[in-house]
Amino acid sequence: MSAVVKKDDQEKIEAYFAKKQLFKEGIAILRQLALATALIETYKWGVPVYTINNKNVLGILAFKSHFGIWFYNGVFLNDPKKVLQNAQEGKTKAMRHWKFTSAAEIDTKAISAYMLEAIENQKKGIVLVTEKKKITPIPTLLTKEFASDAILKSKFEAFTPYKQKEFMEYILAAKKDATKVVRLKKCIALIQKGTGLHDTYRK
Repeated sequence: MSAVVKKDDQEKIEAYFAKKQLFKEGIAILRQLALATALIETYKWGVPVYTINNKNVLGILAFKSHFGIWFYNGVFLNDPKKVLQNAQEGKTKAMRHWKFTSAAEIDTKAISAYMLEAIENQKKGIVLVTEKKKITPIPTLLTKEFASDAILKSKFEAFTPYKQKEFMEYILAAKKDATKVVRLKKCIALIQKGTGLHDTYRK
């Protein structure tokens, strides 16, 4: 089944592959391999991205010294040729890329097999599920203060989410109720001044 290009992305995609650059031939070959599958060709983050059931499967990118395929959940591929590399060691968990420095390095049969496996994995739901960041709850004591003081609430909401979180965690971290009250008063005073909990140390 051939991939279908969305009309809105057509011009951008064609421009990407038509651009004069060192690896024009190489990415054109990779594109044809992707188009020979059931993948849908789209354009995201400035590059061609291929999806199945609206889920990202792979991307085709070209840089100054290399080009290649980025498998969004490449960590789950069998990788019999041992060619997949971590996109960014220590930070990237699921994405893996297969890099090339010339079109002559392209093994069409092997690449097609990797692409088909990536598609099947996506269909089966074999993907890395990113853990959702825990949301810090607003301390009850602070909520009560907001209920009776709209200006205080407004000033608190004017802080960046990160600074709001610092106030909340500071109060919540206190084990004793008495300590929570003391910390609450300190936070209220700072909020009224428009000063973050740790602004003094940031200067």
